[in-house]
Amino acid sequence: MPYDSSQLPDETLDPYSARVAQAFETVGPAVVHIHAAGRQNGSGSGVLFAPDGYLLTNSHVVSGAARLFGSLTDGRRFDAELVGDDPATDLAVLRLQGAGLPHASFGSSARLRVGQLVVAIGNPLGFQATVTAGIVSALGRTLRSPSGRLIQSVIQTDAPLNPGNSGGALVDGQGKVVGINTAMIGHAQGLCFAIGIDTAADVTMRLMRDGRVRRARLGLAGQTIMLDWRLARRLRRLQSGAVQVLEVPVRGPAALAGIETGDVILEFAGTDVFAVDDLHRLLTAEVAGHPTRITVLRSAGLRSFDIRPELDE
Repeated sequence: MPYDSSQLPDETLDPYSARVAQAFETVGPAVVHIHAAGRQNGSGSGVLFAPDGYLLTNSHVVSGAARLFGSLTDGRRFDAELVGDDPATDLAVLRLQGAGLPHASFGSSARLRVGQLVVAIGNPLGFQATVTAGIVSALGRTLRSPSGRLIQSVIQTDAPLNPGNSGGALVDGQGKVVGINTAMIGHAQGLCFAIGIDTAADVTMRLMRDGRVRRARLGLAGQTIMLDWRLARRLRRLQSGAVQVLEVPVRGPAALAGIETGDVILEFAGTDVFAVDDLHRLLTAEVAGHPTRITVLRSAGLRSFDIRPELDE
């Protein structure tokens, strides 16, 4: 008879173990083993987020596949179709040919804190429904995707990942998906990365609607930072997050508008910006080519510029 940890009385588990077990029992059935058949067969993980078979995974897991299949922890196997693919964020949406499937709920990556418990669930090296646990090591990391583009607001964790974990779920102690596991540093220990679920949810919506993601770009590189609480209060910010400009390539929209390295972006198109994810959501194809007001903090003073985002093909 297979071992079932849910049959253990709760008092046999310490609080840490109970959180990990709860996260696994909540999300584990929704984690799918993805089989990609093509010129080079491969496999990875995905997480179901709707009962009609929609799931999130990594773009690099399904790239170039001629046929896709998904296996559930209960042994069921389904054909899968590619709904949409976004190599820029290394995300893809598939749909299994089934209904009434187990599915997970999304949490919020914006609310994560460094040191918080997280659980990674996937299928490393073909071992289905494997769980590892760790903490959030850092937030706001930048990671280069297989397409060569930089992915912003990546979660760094020490929950161990192995080949095959890609596309699996990063889960908080409440059993909510807060990230999609995407990469590890092969020659290091405890350096693993996940795409924040806030970014993933936005990309998922666009992929399900259009099959692809069309974006505008500002022509800058930036990272999420936290303002001093006294400064945030003086600026009447609801949150203390903002985006600091790290690089401004010449002749890009930001450079032409007058944005400089070190500026801190507070507002774009009349909307407060608290994180890089906020900019990503605002930089839709619709704003490309249109002058748009951007407000930054520079040398303790507020400056506003009109920037004309470019369509990012």
